[in-house]
Amino acid sequence: MINKFIVLVAILLEGNILLPAQTLRPSLADSYTGSGAYSLHHADVFSFTSNPASLSQLKNISFAVYGERRFLLKELNTYTAVVGIPAHSGNFGIEARYSGYSDYNETQFGIAYGRTLGTKVDIGVQFNYHGIRIKDYGNASAISFETGAVLHLTDKLHTGFHINNPVGGKFGKGQQEKLASVYTIGLGYEASGKFFFSAEIEKEEDSPVTVNAGFQYKFIPQLWVRAGMSSATTSAWIGAGLILKSFRVDLTTRYHPVLGITPGLLFLFNLPTPAPKKQF
Repeated sequence: MINKFIVLVAILLEGNILLPAQTLRPSLADSYTGSGAYSLHHADVFSFTSNPASLSQLKNISFAVYGERRFLLKELNTYTAVVGIPAHSGNFGIEARYSGYSDYNETQFGIAYGRTLGTKVDIGVQFNYHGIRIKDYGNASAISFETGAVLHLTDKLHTGFHINNPVGGKFGKGQQEKLASVYTIGLGYEASGKFFFSAEIEKEEDSPVTVNAGFQYKFIPQLWVRAGMSSATTSAWIGAGLILKSFRVDLTTRYHPVLGITPGLLFLFNLPTPAPKKQF
C-alpha cells in the first residue's frame, strides 16, 4: 500500500497523471534519446521518436532498446525499443513502449515512415496504438498519428516541426477521453563534427509551453557526452555514450528537484552497410 501511494504521489507531482486531454506518460529521457532529430550527422535510430522525419537520415539497419527506473521506483519502470530499416523508397521505423507494473501499465506501438524531398527537406509520419491496463478495471485503447518535417537550411543549421495527435486519439468508455495534441518546433545547430546543440519549443494541449534544450560533445569519435534541461519541471539530464564498432551503450540520468533521479541505460546496434556488388 505504501509503495502504491508513493507511485501516485510521484505521478501527481510530475504533472503527468492520466486525465482527459493529457498524453500517456513519455519516457523522461525522450529529450536525450531523440536529441539528434534536427541534425544531419548526429541522428540515430532513436531520433525518429522526436520527429519521424529524421528517419530519412538513417543509413543502416539499426535497432536499440532503452530502459529507465523513474525516480528509482520499479512501479514506474519504462522500456522503449526501436527498429529502423532503410529502403529505396524511404525509411521505415517501428517503436514499442511499456511503462508501469502489473497493477497499472501503459503500452504504445508505432509504425513510422520517413523520406527526403531533395536535399533540403525531410518528411515523416507515424501511426500509433496506445493501450492502458488497470487491474480489476479493464483495458482501454486509442489510435493516433503524428507527422513532422525537418528543413536543412545550411549544412550546419536545421529546423522543423512535429505535430502529435492533432485529431482523434480518443479512448475510454464512450470515447469521452482524448490523448493530448502536442505541437513542437525544433532547431539544431552543428557547430562542428564534435559539437551539436538542439532546442525545442513544445506546446501540449491544456499545458504551459515547455522549452527543451541540450548539447552533445564528442571527445573522440567513440566517446561523447550529452546534457540538457527541460523547463516544464526545471529538471536536468546528462548522459554519456561509448561506441565499440557497430555497438553503442549509453548511461543516462535525469534529476527532478522534488522526486530525485531517474537512471537509464541504452543499447544500440547498427548493422554494417553491405559492400557494393562488383560490376563485371
